[in-house]
Amino acid sequence: MKKIIAALATSVMLITSAVAQTLPAPNIAAKSWLLLDATSGQIIASQDPNARIEPASLTKIMTAYVTFGALRDKKITLNQMVNVSTKAWKVDASSSKMFIDPATPVSINDLLYGLMVQSGNDAAVALAEAVAGDESAFVVLMNKEAQRLGLTSTHFANPHGLPSPENYSTAQDLSSLAQHVIKDFPEFYKIDSVKSFTYNKITQQNRNRLLWLDPTVDGMKTGHTEAAGYCMIASAKRPNGAGERRLISVVLGTSSDQVRTQESQKLLNWGFQNFDTVKLYSKGQPIATPEIWKGSKNAVKIGFAQDVMVTVPKGVAGKMKPALERKDPLVAPLAENSRVGTLKMVVDGKPMLELPVVALETVEQASIFGRAWDSIRLWLK
Repeated sequence: MKKIIAALATSVMLITSAVAQTLPAPNIAAKSWLLLDATSGQIIASQDPNARIEPASLTKIMTAYVTFGALRDKKITLNQMVNVSTKAWKVDASSSKMFIDPATPVSINDLLYGLMVQSGNDAAVALAEAVAGDESAFVVLMNKEAQRLGLTSTHFANPHGLPSPENYSTAQDLSSLAQHVIKDFPEFYKIDSVKSFTYNKITQQNRNRLLWLDPTVDGMKTGHTEAAGYCMIASAKRPNGAGERRLISVVLGTSSDQVRTQESQKLLNWGFQNFDTVKLYSKGQPIATPEIWKGSKNAVKIGFAQDVMVTVPKGVAGKMKPALERKDPLVAPLAENSRVGTLKMVVDGKPMLELPVVALETVEQASIFGRAWDSIRLWLK
């Protein structure tokens, strides 16, 4: 089943190179950037998406993800009070902090706001210690999650993103991580939309300036070090037909806070203005009922293992026409979700993407007499 879903995702990605190239990508003043449609899972456009970069405080997205998982699994609770270690309190005094104090226990809830709103490096260490016992053990969890999520070009060395040669990622991996946070933990992702947070009588604003400039932006995270430059992941949700559509922009290595903000806004606007996301087929929706041989049934329903959403340039959706190619003859036994063919979506006679078609039901073998009869029929055919 996982292989079928992976094949579907890979096939849908083909549309990026086949169709999106008809639209010139925007000129983004960044070393590396990417625009992901989180609704369809497609990368709409990118530049050097697999270039290794220093993620800086974008690292904290994984710190948050691991912490959210610990909350889900009830290993910790939001109201749990944490004693602040000297290590957390002293973390790089010149870096961003939420100003926790060893003399005052702090809740997991406040630490999460300190992490995602204030970008506190001290909050990152305190959360790591609360979840895993110490920072090193937490980093192991971060890398295990990166591996599980398929972030093959990512490695973490700490929970905060302060410079280390062993802390690296790519625009593509970071976009995938951002998508997982939004999908897997929507109840916690809302923290990203908070514009300011006060702790220890110190109020700090969220460094994501788009929260003030664009009401459709509801997260994600910024980062900066001298080596990484100014980086930003932003996510926005806007109307799309009868529903809504979410885009995630990743902009890495810009020259200033102002530039990362304006380039992220430019990228999001370009994606919303020039592309639509459409639902082609629903999970389990039969697209054909072909004949099956030597089976307990005469026909089998075929379709898709999950909803098929695609992102296309505006005006293209209405031009797409399906062309089904089957692996005939279909012979029982046939298991549910077995691949039985390919559906090509064609625009002006050119295939734009290919979708794996699967059996939507299991068909057992017929009796020995039924199989013998169908063998004769197949031979004659």
